[in-house]
Amino acid sequence: MPPDRDHDATPPVVTGPRHLHNLWRLRRYVRPYLGQLSCLLLAAVAATAAGIAVPMVVRRVVDGPIAHHEPGGLLRLGALALLLGLAEAVLIFVRRWTQSSAAVDLEATIRNELYAHLQRLPVSFHDRWQSGQLLSRITTDLAVIRRFLSFGLIFLIVNVATYLTVVGLLIGLHPLLGALVAAGAVPLFLISRRFRRSYLTASRRLQDQQGDLATLVEESAQGLRTVKAFGRQDEMADRFGAGARALRDTAVGRNTLLARTSAQFDLVPNLTLAAVLVAGAVAASRGELTIGELVAFVSLHLMLIWPIESLGWIIANAQEAATAADRIHEVLDTAPAIVDRPHATALHPGHVGGALRFEGVTFGYPGNPEPVLRGVDLSIRPGETLALVGVTGCGKSTLLSLVPRLNDVTGGRITLDGRDLRDIELASLRRVVGVAFEEPTLFSMSVWENLTLGRPDATEEEVRAALAVAQAEFVYDLPWGLDTRVGEQGLSLSGGQRQRVALARAVLRRPRVLVLDDPLSALDVHTEALVEAALARVLRGTTALLVVHRPSTVALADRVALLADGRIAAVGTHSELLATVPAYRAALSATDATATALEAPPARSGTSVGGVGTLGLVSR
Repeated sequence: MPPDRDHDATPPVVTGPRHLHNLWRLRRYVRPYLGQLSCLLLAAVAATAAGIAVPMVVRRVVDGPIAHHEPGGLLRLGALALLLGLAEAVLIFVRRWTQSSAAVDLEATIRNELYAHLQRLPVSFHDRWQSGQLLSRITTDLAVIRRFLSFGLIFLIVNVATYLTVVGLLIGLHPLLGALVAAGAVPLFLISRRFRRSYLTASRRLQDQQGDLATLVEESAQGLRTVKAFGRQDEMADRFGAGARALRDTAVGRNTLLARTSAQFDLVPNLTLAAVLVAGAVAASRGELTIGELVAFVSLHLMLIWPIESLGWIIANAQEAATAADRIHEVLDTAPAIVDRPHATALHPGHVGGALRFEGVTFGYPGNPEPVLRGVDLSIRPGETLALVGVTGCGKSTLLSLVPRLNDVTGGRITLDGRDLRDIELASLRRVVGVAFEEPTLFSMSVWENLTLGRPDATEEEVRAALAVAQAEFVYDLPWGLDTRVGEQGLSLSGGQRQRVALARAVLRRPRVLVLDDPLSALDVHTEALVEAALARVLRGTTALLVVHRPSTVALADRVALLADGRIAAVGTHSELLATVPAYRAALSATDATATALEAPPARSGTSVGGVGTLGLVSR
């Protein structure tokens, strides 16, 4: 399914054997639990068999001890019926206990594999998919599949076996009446066929709407500050209310369909029961049936009511599981676009020199006919710091994302010490490349855990040194110091604090190649100067590629590259480019004008924003 479609629309639904294909594909997860599931099935069949045996015992009680007034025989048969009832209860307990352990383990196995697969998928996949849709698949859909595999499927088998066994016994007791009961299968088949098609569409619509609503809740929670700042609580509440009402209407429609069909399923055995009672009484009066046989016949027929009544729920559960399996495989069938080549080898951090080279690099985002980068050629020497300058939207961040292979080049190649990055194992490459983004992501865990995300073995001294470089010692003043849990997305910290923690995290890894996407944009001028001074010491011996939006950050670089129209337009020192490349001066002036407007007090009359003051700041 194309992930960029509008999830409010119900996708085409495939019915018949093809529709069950994705459900059948889940069998590989079931194989490790076949032993437990077989015990579960045997316990369910044995419990049902014990229940079926009770009416046959009652028949002997009625036609034997009761008819012949034999108290001894009555006690023996009564004890046998009691033992059968106890056996049924024990077997039901065994079934439920086995079911709970096997089903939960199976669900956990699928969930772990799905989550691991999501981690392997490229950033472009997550850009296109709504997070709520992924969340509903890894929680709600897997719960639906668990219920079907551990309960619905088992009872589908047990109930079919019960129906066939009981009908066979009924035909044995009285062929004509037994055939009447068996004929009830025809309307049951027709009802179930019509129900299956209608319920399938409603089920898929409901599951997609649940994902849409989950996305809306997540976006509202993450953007709560923006919503409150703009006073849009009522509008967001209206949007949520509309989505919730749509979900409710779909759920009510689906449940109405299930209720109507369940009533039709219930009607069939009750009508045949009425016919059996009348015809059975006539047959007993003619001597064609004994009283015991009539009681057994009616008791056995009553045992068919639950399997038939539950048929609607089982079919509904199967359809929900089938659509859930479809939705799960929409993710699992998406092949990771960024993988190791067959001959890829690992890097040893101690053997990495750090020479980075872009050779005719072209890159375009999926679905976008125009490439963002067009034949980029750029060389960065080992231990050199190169700043990347350009107007907003020219592709600077995209270029940086190619180094740790968050995206892969669509043309040309990037080499590290002469080796194509695609010939290096991903895990090995990302151990030697450190990254800090302009919009840092912190996780809902302690500051220490966020800092050591890339180096779990880091010592306290190393963490302290990294925090000093990033001027992030403020973390020691938090309520519980490094053990303080930051909120989701780090929203309990300010923007500048988040950037400094993220920068410390990148520095802590001691990477051979450091990629920084303007990690100082949220800092004040004084803190920025301190961080730049510390970074200048850290970057000695480290190959660094910096995206620069603020002219002051250029001071960190040995050389500067100007990116324009997807190509490297010029490379040189800051002074050289400033003196000889008008486009470079224009890019810096445009960037600094934005920074000045946001940070500095209004300029006095006659002062040029992009004039001497700008150049003085850049060349400091």
